[in-house]
Amino acid sequence: MKNLDYYKILGVSKNASTEEIKKAYRKLALKFHPDRNQGNKEAEEKFKEANEAYAVLSDPEKRKQYDTFGSTGFQQRFSQEDIFRNSDIGSILREFGINFGGMGGGFNSGGFRTFSYGRGGINDIFSQGMHTGHNFRAQQPVKGQDYTLELTITLDDVLTGAEKIISLGRGDEKVTVKIPPGIENGKKLRVAGKGAPSSMGGPQGDLYLLIRVEPHPLFQREGCNLLLEKTIPFTAAVLGTEIEVPTLNGKQFKVKVPAGIQPQAKLRLKGHGLPTGPYGPNGDIFLKIAIEVPKKLNKTQKKLLQELAESGL
Repeated sequence: MKNLDYYKILGVSKNASTEEIKKAYRKLALKFHPDRNQGNKEAEEKFKEANEAYAVLSDPEKRKQYDTFGSTGFQQRFSQEDIFRNSDIGSILREFGINFGGMGGGFNSGGFRTFSYGRGGINDIFSQGMHTGHNFRAQQPVKGQDYTLELTITLDDVLTGAEKIISLGRGDEKVTVKIPPGIENGKKLRVAGKGAPSSMGGPQGDLYLLIRVEPHPLFQREGCNLLLEKTIPFTAAVLGTEIEVPTLNGKQFKVKVPAGIQPQAKLRLKGHGLPTGPYGPNGDIFLKIAIEVPKKLNKTQKKLLQELAESGL
């Protein structure tokens, strides 16, 4: 699903009133109406985008969610069906000779949403099917609303995978979810049938878990690799040294730092990063070297450094 700037699509400001939004939509809907643009794919796409933009910005709650979370966050929380639910697009489009019997919350007694196409045809906002010059009726069961919850996990969970017990907030109902190794921050896990029940006899909605990975006190994640900053004394950078490096699974490794290493240089500990997926190989740990330059020197240290400087070091 691509990110859309709904305000830009309708050509209105973020402070636009409901009436301004409706007026802008009517103008675009008339301009890009399929009856006026037969076979024009670009106009068809603009018509779809205008429908979606109006469905969101004309609804105070959806608009608030969009303004709060932005396009990406909003579309993670709302399915296409959620976006168009309770929209008055149908009544506006009927002014152009199009009958959307099921838009704006209309349902028949069997728990199905009905779409009725009038003369000239239109794109079904959900199926996006074009039916030009025909009368067409489609029925589909009304699914319950999807839920989205944030699930916070640790970097250790990413390394090994985990099982989490999620409370659904409906009495004592809970669900156990498996977190696959290597999962990335911002990914969503779908738990089928654990969303809201359908009030019209359709299937229950789904639960989507939005993954948030907690920052780690030592490691910074870069894809499947881990970045660890190690500070060494100035003399160790010049002469070389050996340092101990921790890993996420609790092991310690000794890594040789070559003499003359430069600030911000990176050393690699191969295969001790994060999994590239449930069955993929592990990435690496990269050590970023920082060099500690002393702020104060005693007389002996200062004399030695002066001698080194005089020798050309």
